[in-house]
Amino acid sequence: MGARAALRHGAARIERWLEIEREQLVLWLPVMLGAGITAWFVLPDAARWIGFVLGSLALALAAMVLPGGGRAPRALAIAGLALAAGCALIWWRAERVAAPVLARPALAVFAGRVERVEQLPARDMVRVTLSPIGHADLPPRVRVNLARADAPAGLTRGAVIKLRARLMPPPAAAVPGAYDFARVAWFSRLGATGKGFAPVEVVMPGVAPGADLRARLSGHIQSRIAGSGGGIASALATGDQGAITEEDSEAIRRSGLAHLLSVSGLHVTAVTAAAMLLVLRLLALSPTLALRWRLPLAAAGAGALAAVGYTLLTGAEVPTIRSCVAALLVLLALSLGREAITLRLVAAGAFIVLLLWPESLAGPSFQLSFAAVTAIVALHESPRVRGWFRRREEGRGRRLLRGLGSLLLTGIAVELALMPIGLFHFHKAGIYGALANIVAIPLTTFVIMPLEALALALDMVGIGAPVWWLTARALDLLLWLAHITASAPGAVAALPAMPGGAYALIVAGGLWVALWRTRVRWGGLAPFAVGLGWALVTPAPDLLVTGDGRHLAIRTADGAMALLRDRAGDYTRSMLGENSGAEEELALLSEAPDARCSPDLCLVEVRSGARRWRVLATRSGYMVPWAEMIALCKATDVVVSDRRLPPGCIPRWLRLDRDTLAKTGGVAITFADARIRAVRGGGSHPWLTPLTVQPPFAARPEGGGRATR
Repeated sequence: MGARAALRHGAARIERWLEIEREQLVLWLPVMLGAGITAWFVLPDAARWIGFVLGSLALALAAMVLPGGGRAPRALAIAGLALAAGCALIWWRAERVAAPVLARPALAVFAGRVERVEQLPARDMVRVTLSPIGHADLPPRVRVNLARADAPAGLTRGAVIKLRARLMPPPAAAVPGAYDFARVAWFSRLGATGKGFAPVEVVMPGVAPGADLRARLSGHIQSRIAGSGGGIASALATGDQGAITEEDSEAIRRSGLAHLLSVSGLHVTAVTAAAMLLVLRLLALSPTLALRWRLPLAAAGAGALAAVGYTLLTGAEVPTIRSCVAALLVLLALSLGREAITLRLVAAGAFIVLLLWPESLAGPSFQLSFAAVTAIVALHESPRVRGWFRRREEGRGRRLLRGLGSLLLTGIAVELALMPIGLFHFHKAGIYGALANIVAIPLTTFVIMPLEALALALDMVGIGAPVWWLTARALDLLLWLAHITASAPGAVAALPAMPGGAYALIVAGGLWVALWRTRVRWGGLAPFAVGLGWALVTPAPDLLVTGDGRHLAIRTADGAMALLRDRAGDYTRSMLGENSGAEEELALLSEAPDARCSPDLCLVEVRSGARRWRVLATRSGYMVPWAEMIALCKATDVVVSDRRLPPGCIPRWLRLDRDTLAKTGGVAITFADARIRAVRGGGSHPWLTPLTVQPPFAARPEGGGRATR
């Protein structure tokens, strides 16, 4: 009886707690839906996906038949149904977008209809998405890069062009923790990417060159402001970031200001508020309208139209759609006389986005945008914070300080929410972002965007030049702030690939703190701290090998990471540096004192604890004498090669040649515990084992053209 009484007492306490938190329970619906989606990405195959769905449904059924009723059984039942729905939804979505993928690299001559044209002036390149016509041996959608000099004048959406291109399958993550483009391409139905060759022939014209409003507006803005400033201005107006140089983009990311370039809540809110204010002021000029009409309702309608139009203009990306949905819900709440900015609004926006695009959950864009908004709203819903920053009768100086304090506290909360996400996806996060945003957000919202809008309006009558000059100076100030912040000592925290379990604990703890209102919320600090500690103590890998076996980074005696090939490209250097947790430039293995390198081979010794590990890697396409290679293999622990090694090459511990890496993908190794992590963990997600197509081999035509760079 004692045990039964204790159970009844515990159940009663849970019921009382849930009764107090009843307004917060609905916030967990998108969380449970997202957890089901996450389970599909994490679990490896269909048998486990089915098991998860059935287990979630069993949980829901068991909760429904629990005696006594109450909120706890109902909450468990809804959670179980949401978990099952999330897993089934993303599985259905992955099968629905299924399309063939190119089997292996190929040189193809084909005609295709242009679906999208992206101008990338900072890289002197044009990116074109095509739908091949009459080619069953090609994927239904491919993307090629063209040099700007090779792009014909009639290259517009809807045109049919003929070209020759070097195509390749969408690449998977090069090493564990790196960006998995193959997964992203699968949900975009993109079956191949590549580089196009001149000449490119326009077979059939598409839309008129001036009919694409987004491209025309971006080009107009970039013609008024040169360089990265024009790229930022066009990003604010249309979402087009192609004119921002890589140097400036990196500074903006390192300074924690990257959210300003992604059209999301800040931009949609500014456009919506500006439209509402303008319509309200214009309508209020008429006494008749002011007395007979509900002008705020009319202004809300204008704001809604502005939000939808801006979303369509900027390409209707997921963060923009989420912000547009949120703006529409805010306007609806205002029209009904309800409180507008609440966590319920955020939850509704997340639920709608996950229903329409469940795959967006796995991307950093969804996670960053919703984490930032959730942190802001949760912070300012707190009664204590509201008490600190509520309006009161006081001097202008104290009011200004209170506003700055609110902005700083909000910035700190956002940085704490975004830093783990940035470390998980990008392996680095800005430290001084909260301070930089105190200046950058007001500068962008109240100076740059209004000036840009005014300049565009004045350009209709040809007198916008002075305002464009002011806009350019404000953008120069923003770029200066980004570079100063990014170059400050300790501006960036770098971390190697974070374990998925650690990230899950951090996210779960953060959501627990943000979504509850009673003191129970502080229990979320425990999993948050455990996850953060787990991530911080996870050792950086000692050896990273890319999936093609051509590149590796290995830890040398001084603790730095060194590259195998002297001529590795910038992307390879950056990717290996980020995933190894190295903030500094990677060294060259050929110059390391503990390595012996020839043009064809490198042999390096790595000390880990009391043991020395000998690693051998090929670094050229030339064959090594068979007997010499066999002898070297026997004397080393790990052998890495981008070719097939002879059967007699048997190292003491691990052999990573072309055949092995084709099964495992990229590999990360920690020598201290002899731990191996591979990109391919034996899963059967559709982008890992897709249906493939392959064009027949064609001899290279005479002459040829110039490849893009």
